[in-house]
Amino acid sequence: MLNPLWLKTFVTLIETGHFTRTAEKLFMTQPGVSQHIKKLEAECGYALIERNNKSFDITSQGQAVFDYAKEMQMRESMLLASLEPDSPFKGAVRIACSGSLALLLYPHLLHLQCQHPDLIPQIEAAPKRKVLADILSGEADLGIVTSVPTDKRLVSTKLSAEPLCLMLPIAFANQELDLDKLKQLGMINHPDAENCLALYGESCGEKWLQELRFDQLPIRGYVNQLSQILLPVSKGLGFTVLPLGALESFPDKDKIAIYQAKREVAEDLYLITKQRGNTPLRFKTVIEQIEAILSR
Repeated sequence: MLNPLWLKTFVTLIETGHFTRTAEKLFMTQPGVSQHIKKLEAECGYALIERNNKSFDITSQGQAVFDYAKEMQMRESMLLASLEPDSPFKGAVRIACSGSLALLLYPHLLHLQCQHPDLIPQIEAAPKRKVLADILSGEADLGIVTSVPTDKRLVSTKLSAEPLCLMLPIAFANQELDLDKLKQLGMINHPDAENCLALYGESCGEKWLQELRFDQLPIRGYVNQLSQILLPVSKGLGFTVLPLGALESFPDKDKIAIYQAKREVAEDLYLITKQRGNTPLRFKTVIEQIEAILSR
């Protein structure tokens, strides 16, 4: 078994990137830090860092040891948390969901944390495949996705439906829209744009939008940060399709128009958890808060 004290020193060194800062953080001397690293390297049988004067680079073996040490830290943290009596208002709850949902939920969950400081919601914005992978691996406790997973190790519960909107510059608010105008305007692309556009076209009840093809549209820009996708739209540079929650959190929403299609388009949202005997009380507290937010 690798010496846990040396592993702690190594992890701190990699995270700080500096021997002196590591020594200060661990209340050690700099030679003491160097000694721990050398002993850990001797125990592993490989160099874990490549020293370059006053700096260093981590080796492939060092990266493997670092990942192992971080996993051990996470497992220890989870073990210690599991030993505490179950409480509805104490402990971490890790949530994985889409970026639009993360923007919508996080302010409300922070308010919940202000009421109960020992209850710590942690949100990661991620695509569906990563949400499911994180739930299965134990890196997330709760996930929210737009379809029921087929994996029998997962439990799903329908939460609500999230409206999907075609969003345009405000100058188009009172204009009659058609295929030529959308093509002339062009699209602001984002990681889920093609899927959003296809779902919107299929479900909005308007034949001309069903004929709209992603690969036939001029792309006027690409943004992978959800909070920034509507910025070029607000400046008149293109249109896009996003969940309504993205607009609600956008500061210049008065510069965005939503196309009123014949039928509202919405994606069903499902809460995903891993099969377990008992649901911790803190999970139930956060789930109730999420249900309340999404029911508004």
